[in-house]
Amino acid sequence: MENKLPTANYPSLKGRVVIITGGGQALGRTYAHEFAAQGAIPVIAELNVENGNRVVQEIEQKGGKAICVQTDVSQEADTNAMAEAALSAFGRIDCLINNAAVFSQITIAPFWELPVEEWQSAMRVNIDGAFFCSRAVVPAMQERKWGRIINIASTTVPTGRANYLHYITSKSAMIGMTRSMARELGEWNITAHLFMPGAVETEVERPSVSGAMFDNLAKQQAIQRPATMDEYAGFMLFLCSDDAEFTTGQTFAANGGIAFL
Repeated sequence: MENKLPTANYPSLKGRVVIITGGGQALGRTYAHEFAAQGAIPVIAELNVENGNRVVQEIEQKGGKAICVQTDVSQEADTNAMAEAALSAFGRIDCLINNAAVFSQITIAPFWELPVEEWQSAMRVNIDGAFFCSRAVVPAMQERKWGRIINIASTTVPTGRANYLHYITSKSAMIGMTRSMARELGEWNITAHLFMPGAVETEVERPSVSGAMFDNLAKQQAIQRPATMDEYAGFMLFLCSDDAEFTTGQTFAANGGIAFL
């Protein structure tokens, strides 16, 4: 299914600086494009700087503004440098989308057969990465008394999909992390939410998942069609806008009804 542009318009996003980790491809790239279309300024925090710079060029060709900062979210020093680069370029950090994750190339196997190194990598990137990035941006948000943090989990958490134990375990941690963040940050008008997307096909190759598997997942949904990346991006736009001012600590799931929360 082709992506479509969101119909909603959020004037409050204009000029806001939005850090998107893993913004050089797939969902992160889509988020970046659609924030830019709203007049926001994406900061692409990307390990693959070539991908990140390509997204910046795409946005600039459409008249938008963006920068790429090479970032390994599993390294605290990199996340601090990410925040410093955003502040140096634009003087503010308004939103953080903790999108970077170990996922597309992971081993799919029973947990007793998973490589220990892959388990550790999933924890470092998916859990430590969200913690480090959030920790790095919060002082700037506290200073302005406004901010948005969106942590990304997965519908594999409530469905308990087999053979993804390292990924599902790391994404399950986002539930508690988000709720605690919301409690601790509300004083500064900083909100924290958890987004649980379902399966979606992107340009990123996933050797472990065939097109037939995507079709089978769609048949298990209440809405039996594939999702588009833009549909997920619509949640990001809303949660980072002023329209979401009085909600925090919530889990938003978009999965076609494959799991009800």
